[in-house]
Amino acid sequence: MEEAPPERKGSAKARKAPAGKATAGKATAGKVPAGKASAEKAPVPEKAAAAPRKAGAAVGGGPARTVAKPPGGESRTALVRRARRINRELAEVFPYAHPELDFENPFQLLVATVLSAQTTDLRVNQTTPALFAKYPTPEDLAAADPEEVEAILRPCGFFRAKTRSVIGLSKALAEDFGGEVPGRLEDLVKLPGVGRKTAFVVLGNAFGRPGITVDTHFQRLVRRWRWTGETDPDKIEAAVGALFPKSDWTDLSHHVIWHGRRICHARKPACGACPIAPLCPAYGEGETDPEKAKKLLKYEKGGFPGQRLKPPQAYLDAGGRPAPPLGAG
Repeated sequence: MEEAPPERKGSAKARKAPAGKATAGKATAGKVPAGKASAEKAPVPEKAAAAPRKAGAAVGGGPARTVAKPPGGESRTALVRRARRINRELAEVFPYAHPELDFENPFQLLVATVLSAQTTDLRVNQTTPALFAKYPTPEDLAAADPEEVEAILRPCGFFRAKTRSVIGLSKALAEDFGGEVPGRLEDLVKLPGVGRKTAFVVLGNAFGRPGITVDTHFQRLVRRWRWTGETDPDKIEAAVGALFPKSDWTDLSHHVIWHGRRICHARKPACGACPIAPLCPAYGEGETDPEKAKKLLKYEKGGFPGQRLKPPQAYLDAGGRPAPPLGAG
């Protein structure tokens, strides 16, 4: 996903939290800044608990520009302002956000993204080193024995279907694109096993072309934040894309996905450790006690290894730790 220039930090007072006058502090690299920039008041769900006073989590071609009616009675202008404020806040919490799949070139990223369906990036990262060591190019993988590829991909789950996809897309790359990954959406989605989500991951992170990655975390959080009420991924992509400049789309995807993996979990969000609690209409759905919420944090926020075996230096500098190789420990 392409890197968009960071927004300038503000330091004005925050308005009301979702259900109270308390404000939540944000954390960057383990410290909580003193100031807060202004934020639009978010719609408040019934019986929501007041946001914590200091709830920081320490660091240890695109969609159509449709204009949908904001859910929850919030004005369009207020929704846009709140959504962009959330993205700015998350950019400060996750300044090192990046793709969590290990890759060295567009081909590796394409294959890894296809393999990541219905499994974790960590498991993919633990599996692909052996795959790319044996089949480093599309031509190599296109000519591979499917049974040998299946044996390598078995830890990723659905290994037979994924083997057909990665061999099929490799054959298409070798035969139709000269062994190179195309840099256009319309070409990528024609490859076996490649949909819009996978295509935007590749376009944004390998080619620097903006795109929104609507994975399960992204879908959950944008509905939880009431950015959209849509459930279809393509409609979510269009609705959320209309709230932001196109240049923000790739980094926005990183910020939302990282927040979903580390803090705003599906079953038990760590609300008491959430840096955007005052902007969240769903505050109170999860654990609001700061100490209990802190124990729910994952990856570097919880002091544990991340998903990449070879993460960027910025992540390591921020306190992140590499994931262990397959079979380690």
